[in-house]
Amino acid sequence: MSAEPTDGLLGIGEVLSQLRPDFSDVTISKIRFLETEGLVTPSRTSSGYRKFTPTHVDRLRYVLRMQRDNYLPLRVIRDHLDALDRGLEPPPISDGAPQAPRNGQMPSIEGLVDPDRSADLRLSKDELLSATGLSEMQLASLESYGLLGPRPGTWHYDSTGLEIAHAVAELTRFGLEPRHLRSFKVAADREVGLVEAVVTPVLRQRDPDARARATDTARELALRSVQLHVALVRAGVARVLGGN
Repeated sequence: MSAEPTDGLLGIGEVLSQLRPDFSDVTISKIRFLETEGLVTPSRTSSGYRKFTPTHVDRLRYVLRMQRDNYLPLRVIRDHLDALDRGLEPPPISDGAPQAPRNGQMPSIEGLVDPDRSADLRLSKDELLSATGLSEMQLASLESYGLLGPRPGTWHYDSTGLEIAHAVAELTRFGLEPRHLRSFKVAADREVGLVEAVVTPVLRQRDPDARARATDTARELALRSVQLHVALVRAGVARVLGGN
């Protein structure tokens, strides 16, 4: 009896065929076992057939590779997968804890105004502190001034929170404290208020394309706002230094 077709999804036999070239000893029983251990969670058809996505296959490859090449127990692999699911870098094979992505170069101005870029990362408080070097007292102060906090309704900090924490950590090297940075939050809130005033009427429209237009408008307004802010700070710093 054949499995029900499901567009874009793979049956367990098809998954086995994709894994076999790299993992000759993998079996359907092995895949089912990894499912019972919670390492992969395929969907089911109405007839009970497992259906896997390409992401599930990649996840199985990771598990099998960690077992074969590094002899990691499933509990450790599970921790690795949890880190990957939260946007973290898995810990070194030998030891350590998951790490936040390294703070690389400053993104372009265009890269700073994407409202969808925050949800890709989930950091615990300890992970945030470890990644930035902030103390618990500094983090508590930042939260009390409204500069930083977990995503609403969650326990974790996202990539925007990580950027804020990194920036604050760098500013503290110059003797600045969270209380000195409250003005940044006030200014940002005012700029967001201008964006909200323009976008809210668009969101209230019943046109099915209204949200897409509102998103595009918000991004454009945010981009111009950031550009203006940067230009004004640049001009002010030039005055401080006696420039033209």
